[in-house]
Amino acid sequence: MQHHILILGGTGEARNLAARLKGRCRLTLSLAGRTRNPPEQPVPVRVGGFGGAAGLEAWLRREGVTVLVDATHPFAARITANAAAAARAAGVSLIALRRPAWQRHDGDRWREVGTVAEAVAALGTAPRRVFVALGRQELAPLLSAPRHFYLVRSVDPVEPPLALPSVAYMLARGPFAEDGEEALFRRYGIDAVLAKNSGGDATYAKLAAARTLGIETVLVRRPPVPADGITVASVDEAVRALAHSVPALSATVSAERGA
Repeated sequence: MQHHILILGGTGEARNLAARLKGRCRLTLSLAGRTRNPPEQPVPVRVGGFGGAAGLEAWLRREGVTVLVDATHPFAARITANAAAAARAAGVSLIALRRPAWQRHDGDRWREVGTVAEAVAALGTAPRRVFVALGRQELAPLLSAPRHFYLVRSVDPVEPPLALPSVAYMLARGPFAEDGEEALFRRYGIDAVLAKNSGGDATYAKLAAARTLGIETVLVRRPPVPADGITVASVDEAVRALAHSVPALSATVSAERGA
């Protein structure tokens, strides 16, 4: 039986996993297509949505997928729910690859909340200068608090611009360095950071810089991962989990352990 692995990607973990599996099995990497110029991927890519859980289920059956790896962003809750439902309906093994959430350290001035709207409310009533690191589709709650200045950083432009009296935009893609984040916060007089607890190393520098400068950080808690399948925290764990379902990968795991 030829195994076919579908990786739902858009993260560095998905890209690294695809590189590890390249040439060792039939492999498809799927991107939602929301980012205009995504990083180059190591394998052929499918771009675009599937049409919800039902569309994904049909695709899994039609393409003979045997293992589905959900390596999407930790806050891609809808895609994750659709993946779990589709895998369940199609009888396909499911592995969720989720990098660990960031943990509080001594000196952090963190507040953790459940939604972006709660995070904006947590900024308080006095005008503040806020660095915003959220997805472009999640910025609407900022409109409820126009008294603040917002510095919004994103990979792609925010279109249309937010109808706010005091907002600035910058385009950048991580990884970011702590000294650069410190310099950015000082230049704009930032006194609050608004972000999601995405985890990972690429964008952690803003939290380290906020700690050094004594800046308050409001973090949105990540949504839970569905109980279906198994959840792993790293690419290494994902490869080992896949080896249990795809015999062709067993030799790869054995060789890496012996290296």
